[in-house]
Order: sequence, then C-alpha cells, then structure tokens
Amino acid sequence: MRQLTSLDAQFLAMETPRTYGHVGGFAVHDPTTAPGGSVTRADICRIVGERIHLLPPFRWKLATVPLGLDHPYWIEDADFDLDFHVRETAVPPPGGARQLGEQIARIAARPLDRSRPLWELYLVHGLEGGKIGFLTKIHHAAVDGMSGAEILSILLDQSPEGREVPPPDRAHGESVPSQFEMLGRGLLGVPRQPLRALRALPNVLPGLGDVPAVGTLPGAGTVSRLASRVESAVGRGTNDGGVLEHTAVRAPRTRFNGKISPHRRFAFGSLSLDKVKAVKNELGITVNDVVMALCTTALRDWMIERDELPQDPLVAMVPVSVRSEEERGTYGNRVSTMIVPLPTNEPDPRTRLMLLHDTMQVAKDRHRALPATLMQDATEFIPPALMSRAARVIAEFAEVARPPLNVVISNVPGPREPLYMAGAELIANYPVSVIMDGVGLNITVLSYRDHIDFGIVADREQIDDAWPLMRKLSEALDEIEEVICRSGRPVSPITHGTLGESAPASSPTSA
Repeated sequence: MRQLTSLDAQFLAMETPRTYGHVGGFAVHDPTTAPGGSVTRADICRIVGERIHLLPPFRWKLATVPLGLDHPYWIEDADFDLDFHVRETAVPPPGGARQLGEQIARIAARPLDRSRPLWELYLVHGLEGGKIGFLTKIHHAAVDGMSGAEILSILLDQSPEGREVPPPDRAHGESVPSQFEMLGRGLLGVPRQPLRALRALPNVLPGLGDVPAVGTLPGAGTVSRLASRVESAVGRGTNDGGVLEHTAVRAPRTRFNGKISPHRRFAFGSLSLDKVKAVKNELGITVNDVVMALCTTALRDWMIERDELPQDPLVAMVPVSVRSEEERGTYGNRVSTMIVPLPTNEPDPRTRLMLLHDTMQVAKDRHRALPATLMQDATEFIPPALMSRAARVIAEFAEVARPPLNVVISNVPGPREPLYMAGAELIANYPVSVIMDGVGLNITVLSYRDHIDFGIVADREQIDDAWPLMRKLSEALDEIEEVICRSGRPVSPITHGTLGESAPASSPTSA
C-alpha cells in the first residue's frame, strides 16, 4: 500500500459534479505504418497488457480511510480488468477537427470510476485522412506532467517494430483491506497530522502569497512578508535579493473566471517549432518566452474582438516540475507554480514579447527563492477530513472575490524523434488538461518533432467557441514573424495543419 501525499489527495478533494481531476491528451497517429496498415483495440490491449507491470499507476486503485481521518492509499488492483479501461469510439464523417473537439470535450467531461484504477484509453476511429486517435485520461492524483510523460515513454516505441519488454518479476495485486483495518490506519495517522503541519510551517509562511488562491485571501500577503522579515532577521532567510518582498499581482475579472459548468470546450492545433526557435534566436530569449508571448497575444486579440480586454494585465499560473532525477519513476505529484502577469495591455508586439521575457525571468528568480516543496507543504495544513470542504470554500470565495489568476498556461518539452504506438506513427499529441471554479481556461503546450501542439480546454458556458482562440495563436505567430522580418532576417515558414495534414490558413482548425 502507498499513501497519497496531501498534494495528491488535493486533486481528489477538488472534484465536484462540475470539476474533474483527470488530465490526458489526444494523440493523432498514422496507421499506415503499422503491420497490416491498421490498428485495432485488440492491438492496444496487447501493448498495454504486455507493459502493465511497468505502469504502476495503471493498476493502482483507491482505498479510502473511514470518516476521512487520513489521506487515502493506493493498492494494486487484484481484479484488474484491462477491457474496462481500453475503449473504442468513432467520430462521424468527415471526422474533422471540430467534430473531434466536441467528442473529446464530451469524454473529458465524464468523471473516472473511483472503484477502479483511475485511467481510461480510447481508440478513436473516423478521423479525416484515415488517421486514428488515442484519447487518454488519467487522474492528477496519480501523475503530474513529468510522470505522465514517463508513462507515454513506456507505451510508445521509437520504431514501428516495437521493442522487447522485460517480463514481470513478481505477481501483481493486493487484497482489499477491510474498513476496520483502514480505520485503524486512520486513527494511527491522526497524531502525525499536526506534526506534518509544524514541520511544513517554516517553508510555507514566507511563501504564503505564492500559493494559488490562498495567496489572495485577506492577510496572506502580510503574513508572508512578516515571516520573510523574521527569517532574515534571525539569519535564516533565503538569499533572494528581496524577490520575496515583491507585492503579489492581482488578476482582473474576465468571463472565464467564474463558477464553471459540467461541460467543456476543446480546441487544438499545431505551430512550427522551427519558426518559434527562429524568433527565439533572433531576440536572444527562450522558446518558453515565445510560447508565453503567443498565448498573451492570442488572449489580447481575442478579448479585443469582444470588447472585453481589461486595463490591467491578465495573470497566468504556470506549473513547474520540481521532480528530481532521483524521483523519476515514483509518480504522484512533484509540482510547483509560478504566477506570471501577462502584458496584455501592451499594444506593440516586440515590446510585449520582451516585457514577457523580463517578467518570466523575474518569476523564475522568485520561484527559485521559494522552497521546492511549497505546494506540498501548504496542503499539509488542511486536515484530510476537511479537504473537500476547504476546496469548496475556496471555490465559493473565488465567486465573490477578485480572482487569484485568469488562465493556466503550461509548456512541456517533448521528444524530437518520431514515436509509434502499435506500429502507428505519432503525428501530433494535443494535451487535454483541467479547469476549475475561478479558472475556466487552460492552454497546455507539448512540443514534438518540429512542431508544438496546443490543447485549449475551456468551460462551455463561459466560452462558446474555443476555435477562434486557437486561430489567434496562429495569427500571433504570424504577427511576431512580421516584426522579426523587419530586421531583414528570414524566418522559416509556418506549417498549418489539420490532424497533421496541410490545410489552408483560413481553416477554422488551422494552427
């Protein structure tokens, strides 16, 4: 048995009939490279079944503690049923991107069955051009972005022929503990809860203003500043050059910062990585700076079209992995966040990009000054029995208070070499992430080979159509290209695409 950390358990506690804690991705594959030129559900079951012993989270299911006295445990499912988790669906002809987006949004808006291991994999037929898709869902309580990438590296191969997989070294499966046994574990864990909170206290108080949502509560910033000054006075403060003293940014309210519905929108597309790198090299910044600038420009232009652009900059939460090399293969969550103001109020594209670069550098300096375990330590103060209630209280507070942030933007670097699933070549991999009350928009980016793949998840009631936002990302890169080309330096052309194939730039699914 493996107990969830307080941060892992928080992703379970956040779930409501409108909020889901699972993440995933939609991968487009070309089946013509597979043996026989096709991929069936039986092929996927065979691949997953052969490698299931290398995928611990795929066999974990929850064992809860009565009365919520302590955090749940993961146990290996002795009655694991692969057929339940690997599923098959299709989109009607012609299988275009908009139809796919609707299908993915519907599947993503279904909660996972907590009586079983918390994941699902869908083989999706009917994509235009004869392509097939794989839609994955796995609960955030079991994996974060980096450990999710580890799972993909086990499922995907570097050649169509696949690879030899080592056999399991032991039998898998654990008996389900009785409620009496779990109650005993919970009672034994109760005395340890205040001790965990006390150990976390020195790390949490100075960085309290940087904890999402909590940092906007009345008095949080004052407590954080006082704690930092006390630590500095006694010689225990971090050598941060005063970074921790910066006033927390405040986000304006937008249409996507209210209570979300149970329904989702999903849009996706790809941009040229070579073009992004050319901009990066010309200006001496980073790929991530350019990606953040694309998102900033797209949001600015999208809101201007609707006469909704606030005077104040939008504020983004940027997840950051703090997983060390020694923690590879341990799964669970090792994440922190940066809170970044986006210069959406700057009209000049070049100035906007360089402001974003400077802002990101400040955010990185601030993040380095904070403990890597800040998010984990902050959740230690919430008693397990009150976690769900605390999540609801914070959500209700977000309804009436100024939002702590406007949007989540995440950029995950991926492989440059081609990958295969059951012999079918991976063409593109679009992330499908999570939204919650107060933050009804998520833009996640994953690079693969010579392109970057965007997945936009939005609340259906707050944003009636997410595809214009995807189109604005493409236009933002065109705009940056025009600015850079004025310097006389050529930039490699953008690759527009629909499900990995060429498409006209005017297509609503082009990226």
